[in-house]
Amino acid sequence: MKRRTLMALSLACIAAAMPAHAASYPDKAIKLIVPYAPGGTTDILARIIGTRLGAILKQPLIVENRPGAGGAVGSAYAAKQPADGYTLVMVVESSHAVNPNVYAKTSYDPVKDFAPISNIADVPNVLVVNPGFPATDVQGLIRELKAQPGKYAFGSSGNGGLSHINGELFAHVTGTQLLHVPYKGLGPALADLIPGQVNLVFDNIPSSVGLIQGGQIRPLAVAARQRLKNFPQVPTYAEAGLPAMNNPSWFGLGAPAGTPPQILDRLNAAVRQALADPEVIAAIEKQSAIPSPMSRADFGKLVSSQNERWKKIIKDIGFEKL
Repeated sequence: MKRRTLMALSLACIAAAMPAHAASYPDKAIKLIVPYAPGGTTDILARIIGTRLGAILKQPLIVENRPGAGGAVGSAYAAKQPADGYTLVMVVESSHAVNPNVYAKTSYDPVKDFAPISNIADVPNVLVVNPGFPATDVQGLIRELKAQPGKYAFGSSGNGGLSHINGELFAHVTGTQLLHVPYKGLGPALADLIPGQVNLVFDNIPSSVGLIQGGQIRPLAVAARQRLKNFPQVPTYAEAGLPAMNNPSWFGLGAPAGTPPQILDRLNAAVRQALADPEVIAAIEKQSAIPSPMSRADFGKLVSSQNERWKKIIKDIGFEKL
């Protein structure tokens, strides 16, 4: 009897400690922080998934862009918001694995400051060149770069971003020399790639799709497990002899650390439901991305393991932290 009484008291204490709003969540609008500018891959995917999540949760889901410092500004802001399920954040490779390892100091911990909800999509990276570039494949590109070291430049979204580090990794694994030209976003970098102001860009494919289809830029390789349906003629990096580059980026959803597990489970279930919707699948695949829902635990493991992977890459390529 005594043991049963103690157990009942323990359960009552747990129930009392549980946030009152968890059971009725959500009962108001939810804010989704995108730590990048409108129009980029993170923003595109946030709006695709956000529209369906809002319908599933029966509350408006409002996308709020807070760009700056390679995703650090918006991520740091999200980490400091109340852990009540009403502020979510896009947890992506650039801001939550690359960024923390390229800056000497960061204002957030990508693992400890966030509660993982689910991955949303894996997004292939793509190496694109100006249509007039003399090489027509990756091995030809490498030969041209080695023949004229330091002549060719690649554009990026800015110092320390994923597009920058992918360029440095490419130079490292191929033994070539490239000039780096940082821009304020990949849009301006791609705009300068078209007339040949820069020669290469290491992009996420959603922002390059239209330009590739229009013949304004030319893809040489994609980071994907297999060739893309939209571009079956473009080899993967692995097929082109560069397996170290053959890692698609991941784009997921998180919340401030301390968000109640019941709310996180509700959100994970909603993401899975959204990513089973044929219209959502079609919208994501139109971007040449692959819907990739995960359990909360598995997404947390992905974020942690990718931090370790990028820590090693940054060290191996000799990148001097910013």
